[in-house]
Amino acid sequence: MITNALASVAVNNVEDAATWYARLLDRSGNRPMAEVAEWQFEGGGGLQVYELPERAGSGSFTAAVADVDEVAARLDDLGIEHPEPTHGDAVDTLMIVDPDGNHIAFAAAHDAELAR
Repeated sequence: MITNALASVAVNNVEDAATWYARLLDRSGNRPMAEVAEWQFEGGGGLQVYELPERAGSGSFTAAVADVDEVAARLDDLGIEHPEPTHGDAVDTLMIVDPDGNHIAFAAAHDAELAR
């Protein structure tokens, strides 16, 4: 059975993307290959951005967070445009788009079992 997963999205320029994502994630990523930047997360899983311009902007991933309102405040501090968070019965969400057009969902589950 699958015990973890890695999200990956294609970007036009990995250097530019690595800089943008490092700001978003508030930490530098690893560079296992020249065309790849990656981040690992404390709860498991990870994110890779890789340079492949012909696929850039067609990806999406969901990041599990504790509080989407805190994410919104951080995005404001970074000057990253975003809509207002959506607060649902089971999950609160906030959607943004990276500079290459990839969609990022931040999701805060109300039940910790949903975000294992």
